[in-house]
Amino acid sequence: MEFKIDATAPGTAARAGEITTDHGRILTPIFMPVGTVGSVKAVHFRELRDDIKAQIILGNTYHLYLRPGLDILRQAGGLHKFNGWDRPILTDSGGFQVFSLSANRKLKEEGAYFRSHIDGSKHLFTPEGVVDIQRIIGADIMMALDECPPGTSDYDYARKSLGLTQRWLQRGWKRYRETEGLYGYRQAYFPIVQGCVYPDLRREAAKFIADLGADGNAIGGLAVGEPTEKMYEMIEVVNEILPVDRPRYLMGVGTPANILEAIDRGVDMMDCVMPTRNGRNGMLFTRNGIMNMRNKKWADDFSPLDEGGPSFVDEVYSKAYVRHLFISNEILAMQIASIHNLAFYLWLVGEARKHIVEGDFKSWKEAMVERVTRRL
Repeated sequence: MEFKIDATAPGTAARAGEITTDHGRILTPIFMPVGTVGSVKAVHFRELRDDIKAQIILGNTYHLYLRPGLDILRQAGGLHKFNGWDRPILTDSGGFQVFSLSANRKLKEEGAYFRSHIDGSKHLFTPEGVVDIQRIIGADIMMALDECPPGTSDYDYARKSLGLTQRWLQRGWKRYRETEGLYGYRQAYFPIVQGCVYPDLRREAAKFIADLGADGNAIGGLAVGEPTEKMYEMIEVVNEILPVDRPRYLMGVGTPANILEAIDRGVDMMDCVMPTRNGRNGMLFTRNGIMNMRNKKWADDFSPLDEGGPSFVDEVYSKAYVRHLFISNEILAMQIASIHNLAFYLWLVGEARKHIVEGDFKSWKEAMVERVTRRL
């Protein structure tokens, strides 16, 4: 994997870059649609490519390991061949999903023991095993196994958790370096910075990771209950240390405003279920603010969802019609909202890149944050 910086934005840490993988090029900053089980909910790959303009999508190690399972994925030749997506894929290690099963998992030095949410069967994720699983899945970018402590964790717990994450990282990094991909292309491996909301722990974690010299680095454990301003502070702390010549991936974030603020602070890659999950529940993000499509105010509004917006749905479907679909519990409503929101997110990061290159990102971002946070 290669990364180069094309431009930087005066007065900020924002940068426009390019990531090159064996499955294609990614222009950064980039938002990555979440395809947990190998599919982005309610969205065809044709729409992801042509309307949403997705350059990379996510899969999840925990879910793909349980279903369809490693035998099927290996027989298929990896996830790209299994699902037909021919562009880059990143896989989360599954750590966040395991740790969210608080009543059905135990953390030990050897790894994370857990019970499947599907059938209750017992499993163990080790740092080495998660590398092996992601080799079989075949993602272009693999993530290290880590523990994601809650944003409200006290210092002692965060300190202990970080120690475990770092020991797991050393083991996972060793396994990654002594193995190769199974399908004829190279896979990158990103360590994850943890440390909760404590600057000294975040600095320690960032330095530990920077010294490895991995192809890219991730920032985890944010947007998990801590105040938004604390999240921004931790991004700044970490990005002062992480190498400037490697992509930085902020995991699981967030709202359009979160994304713009993260880009301002030097983040290159982001993902979140918000555009699809909130979309399925009637929340649409637009260039002029946020709409709840169940509100009666849209019942007789026949204007496009976001006139001149980034996706074909913004020209074809009116607010009144989409509201009618939601009120009628029509599946098409969820599909339209998902496509619209994802296209908006990809448009937003594309505009951020354009303004970084043109040199006016800072003023554009400040105006755009105010616009995208309005409630319409």
